[in-house]
Amino acid sequence: MPEGTGALHALLRAWPEVPACAAPEGSEADGLVRAAVGHGLVGFVDHAVSRAGWVLPEAARTSLRRESLGNAARVLRVKTLLLRSLEALASVGQVPVLLKGYGLALRLYPDPLQRATTDVDLLVGRADVGAAVQALARVGLSARGDDGARHGEEDSHHLELEGPMGLVELHFRALAGWGEALEGDALLARAETGVVDGRAVRWLRPEDEAVYLALHASNHALQRLAWLFDLKLLALSEARLDWRTVVERARGTAFPHAVWYAWDAARRLFSAPVPDEVLEALAPPRWQQVLARRFFSDARLLGASLLDSRAGWMAAKLLLAPRMGSVARYGVRRARNAVRARWRRP
Repeated sequence: MPEGTGALHALLRAWPEVPACAAPEGSEADGLVRAAVGHGLVGFVDHAVSRAGWVLPEAARTSLRRESLGNAARVLRVKTLLLRSLEALASVGQVPVLLKGYGLALRLYPDPLQRATTDVDLLVGRADVGAAVQALARVGLSARGDDGARHGEEDSHHLELEGPMGLVELHFRALAGWGEALEGDALLARAETGVVDGRAVRWLRPEDEAVYLALHASNHALQRLAWLFDLKLLALSEARLDWRTVVERARGTAFPHAVWYAWDAARRLFSAPVPDEVLEALAPPRWQQVLARRFFSDARLLGASLLDSRAGWMAAKLLLAPRMGSVARYGVRRARNAVRARWRRP
């Protein structure tokens, strides 16, 4: 494993308790900082190191604090964009669901500035996309290239709206992957009301969030530990979480096995408190379980090894796909769209 990942693993696995091991020293301490940054958890690690009473070497301690403050500054910029976006949507009567990012960190982490986030993810109804795009234009956001027309495409799930303040991903589906989609309207219908700094928002129901976060992590091959740690924090903090409903909601999607991949990894890696019967109910065929635990071993996840191997990434995505037929049709659509785009070029 890369240097420092052992210490990072110990902190995240023990949380909310203090790890039994001693503070890392020398290059291991420097590696802890690098790993925390790479996995989007440097702010949280700064907090956890202090809480554990670990005294890092001066250079590593200084680097960790500097990176943590830099992360906090970036999150504050994203928060500003989020609040402006919520105000713009409220002006046309829309209250979106906040997906991932600042809204998730606000509810799960000791401080929302501890979890890295680079953009704003908002879920609106498909019928509301046009009005939402117009409202967000008042914040200086506009679609990238021909992205504004993509919400009619079978494999698209969001529009990327960019401006001087940053990036907003406007979702009309919660997620698309492996040639399948997790539609958003049912999630919106079940969503709960909430508030962020006096602005009205909506949150996914806990069971829907348990499924969505797992699917999102699996769709990205579990290559960021923050996504798996989010699952642990959700299970620890959400007393209302009904695991039987989680199973029902996961089975109601096109890819319940992908929910298993993420929750199984979160339990193995971080001791996330997911019941045995939930994993048993969602488990894929035995051969896929074996492959998943090989591709997503502790060492591979801690080292984010698939990010350095395009072949490995593609193999994991294909071999762990819920339906090979859907993946094949998706590949054909991608090839067809690429040809059409080439013919449209001047």
